[in-house]
Amino acid sequence: MKTYLRIISFSKRLPKAIPLYLFVTVFAVIFGVANFALLKPLFDVIFQQVDAVSLAAYTQKPNFELTADYFTAIFNYYLLEWMELYGKAGALYFVCGIIVVSVFLANFFTYLSAIILANVRAELVQNIRVTAYKKMSRLHAGFFSDNRKGDLISKITNDIQEIENSIVASLRILFKEPFTIIAFFAVLFFMSVKLTLFTLVLIPISGFIISSITKRLKKKATESQTSLGRIVNILDETIGGIRIIKAFNALTYMRNIFSEESSRYAKINVSMAKKNELASPLSQFMGVSVVAGILAYGGTMVLQNTSELTASEFITYIILFSQVLNPFKAISNSLSNIQRGLASAERVFELIDTESMIKNNPNPILLTDFKDRIKFQNIHFSYEEEPVLKGVSFEIKKGQTVALVGPSGGGKSTLADLLPRFYDPKSGQISIDGVSLRDIELSHLRRLIGIVTQESILFNDTIAANIAFGEPLPDMKRVKEAAKIANAVEFIEQSPQGYQTLIGDRGEKLSGGQKQRLSIARAVYKNPPILILDEATSALDSESERLVQDALSKLMKNRTSLVIAHRLSTIQSADLICVLQKGEIVEKDTHDNLLQQDGVYSKLIAMQSL
Repeated sequence: MKTYLRIISFSKRLPKAIPLYLFVTVFAVIFGVANFALLKPLFDVIFQQVDAVSLAAYTQKPNFELTADYFTAIFNYYLLEWMELYGKAGALYFVCGIIVVSVFLANFFTYLSAIILANVRAELVQNIRVTAYKKMSRLHAGFFSDNRKGDLISKITNDIQEIENSIVASLRILFKEPFTIIAFFAVLFFMSVKLTLFTLVLIPISGFIISSITKRLKKKATESQTSLGRIVNILDETIGGIRIIKAFNALTYMRNIFSEESSRYAKINVSMAKKNELASPLSQFMGVSVVAGILAYGGTMVLQNTSELTASEFITYIILFSQVLNPFKAISNSLSNIQRGLASAERVFELIDTESMIKNNPNPILLTDFKDRIKFQNIHFSYEEEPVLKGVSFEIKKGQTVALVGPSGGGKSTLADLLPRFYDPKSGQISIDGVSLRDIELSHLRRLIGIVTQESILFNDTIAANIAFGEPLPDMKRVKEAAKIANAVEFIEQSPQGYQTLIGDRGEKLSGGQKQRLSIARAVYKNPPILILDEATSALDSESERLVQDALSKLMKNRTSLVIAHRLSTIQSADLICVLQKGEIVEKDTHDNLLQQDGVYSKLIAMQSL
């Protein structure tokens, strides 16, 4: 119940919509019940059990009262008028006309109630999805390393869709059907207290059996959504790595993985269907059994003239009771679906409730400019238990270029990720102009930093939109200037639509060098005072590397740069070179001085020269 109430809390419209919804629902139910209650006078006319004599008590128009007796009296008053004017055929037309009007009004108010809930439903689902997306996008980088991408996508798409289909759709049933049941039973009690009490003994038995089945669905529903998340993850990996899969002849391997997971998902759903689909036929069987019991019990009383109901009233009673079973069936089916929705909701709320390891200071400092230096002081960091950085200390003065070099796995990229606070160190402090990164407002900190990575992260949009990423209306003059600095103008102008050319998913329509130059142009457009260059040229051919290196030189001019490089020839002019090995700085100096020390750096230079 707690989870269900939390889902409902995402709709701000619901508290305002409930009174209006209940108002139109009451009228829909009243006219819906009236449709069947009007069958009694219809049968009376057809079976010739009504005439002017039987209606003699209704010659005077009754005074208005909000009671069943008033509505019976006003109906009979007008029925008598029509019978006197047009005979029994006229009475039949009158009853049929009233039924048509009643059916129209019942459906009209049902439509209005559906529209009200449609607005609530759309708003609620949108709010849950946006909240989940916002929370996911704010989580620390380590969260995405620990969780499957496909499962996260499944939570924001499939699980929320399941919430919409099962939970939100059940609002109509849970609000409307109880009113319908109450209204039908009010009429049934009005017609025969004895017979209705007999039915109330039989109905709870079927309800208990159905509820015991639906309780078992929740666990299976959780397994189903988890399995679907794995399927989405396999699809994502297949699409993203199709070249490698084909190159390594791994199509059969991936197909087997996909088939196994799909088979698991199918088995879970079949198991759920066995329980879910049992509710409807079981409720129908129990309902028919109850009706049969009423027919046997009530029919015997009618035949023995011991019932207060006439034959036409008894037929009407049976029809009315058969209709009261529909809301019971709707509620039982709804309860089955709710279990699936609750399982999905718990998965989504698990994401929403995940706490980010990177948090803003409650009273952050709004740092708008970089003036002096960046300090790394005794930095320790580990992803799990194994330490990645051990007491790293150095500083970068404004305008300097500091390079991080060393063997793979030494902690270079991790150290660079600490500066924009993708992670926080376990101990030690990083500061800009004497202010700890933890005290700086996150958006202000990241506004000071531009990043160019080895893997060019581009988006399925136009060239201009990628260069001016984050701005809905790019300044085309600045876009072109950035492209010029990044040596990207030539290939952009040769593209089919120039700056408005779509570059495909992750920039698949571009070469590696072109992607990297767009990444550099993006950093130029942002114009940050601090740059992080993470092996920006290591994956390029010689010609592309020359163009990119030239663009990087222009980008780094008059900026403070932290450079990670495997190709040591690109960082020989750096103001400071830090050599990281197994998480520690083992050497720290300029290129020329490090060569004279004949240490790790000079060996790396010798290996690359060889």
